[in-house]
Amino acid sequence: MKVSKRIKAINKIISKEKEYSLQEAIKILKENSKVKFTESLDCAIRLGVDPRHADQMVRGTVSLPHGTGKKVTVLVVAKGQAAQDALQAGAEYAGFEEYIEKIKNGWADVDVIIATPDVMGELGKLGRVLGPKGLMPNPKSGTVTQDVVKAVKEVKAGKIEFRVEKAGIVHASLGKLDFTVEQLTENAKAFLQTIMKLKPSSAKGQYVKSLYLSSTMGPGLKINKDETVFATKTE
Repeated sequence: MKVSKRIKAINKIISKEKEYSLQEAIKILKENSKVKFTESLDCAIRLGVDPRHADQMVRGTVSLPHGTGKKVTVLVVAKGQAAQDALQAGAEYAGFEEYIEKIKNGWADVDVIIATPDVMGELGKLGRVLGPKGLMPNPKSGTVTQDVVKAVKEVKAGKIEFRVEKAGIVHASLGKLDFTVEQLTENAKAFLQTIMKLKPSSAKGQYVKSLYLSSTMGPGLKINKDETVFATKTE
């Protein structure tokens, strides 16, 4: 497989054996982003959990201090005034019957779906459509709520949802590389703090197996696992 000049240049700078601090890795990824679009900072953390057991399923949400840098398209499935309130709060789409029908017909051109509890009976029937796309609202993630205004504002401000995959890995996008090193570091720390708080009591042995930061088109840099400890300490 051909290796591009860009990747060759990056490989001369990084070391696959070295474990970097959050700030070191972010700085390197920022300085070596040479593509024609703004890359994202991505995180992959492998946990010592078995997601096949319900009590070891690590999932949750975190509000990144500086947001994600991405435009998030929101649909709120709600009736009456709640739908109107959602539109005023910044949701791109809001309503009930018309969107249930659109989803049934295959439409799902949104990033997040928020719903009020009274519509979940109908929306829940669309689990086969929404589930595989990660769009089914869930009370645990705050996307099933009476307070749609708060939920819309949180999502727009940078609240992200994550869950551990079958292999025990959690992926998350932590912002754009045109953020400052400090902003991206703070976003990464907020994410790691949340991951550490969600450690299942039934998980035995080492909780954080490995931690990598990468850019959309760049290399993965191994992060010193002690960073997860540092991230939980208040300065």
